[in-house]
Amino acid sequence: MKIITTTLILFLSNICSAQFVSADDKLHLGAGALISATTYIVVYTATKNKKKAFWMSLGTSVLAGVTKELIDVSENERFDTGEIVATTIGGLTASTTINLFVGKKKKRVALVN
Repeated sequence: MKIITTTLILFLSNICSAQFVSADDKLHLGAGALISATTYIVVYTATKNKKKAFWMSLGTSVLAGVTKELIDVSENERFDTGEIVATTIGGLTASTTINLFVGKKKKRVALVN
């Protein structure tokens, strides 16, 4: 039964259009990651607070996505929440990745003979 279910899922996933990611969404993801990474580095350098840097960088990427969509609406284009989500995911990816690797220093162990 597991094999049949897995086979059906694999065959049906090819006909789903939910797998499609537009080039514009990829640009939004990259822009969100770039904005978030830059904000994280600036805030962490100034405050040395990982939590504040994480939330401010994530908030900045969300704000950038919403602002861009509001500008699009003012130019008679449609409001696309998918682009806001893509920008936010890019920001979340960058800020989470940086948060994992920033601020960890190896403790030196003194070797006593």
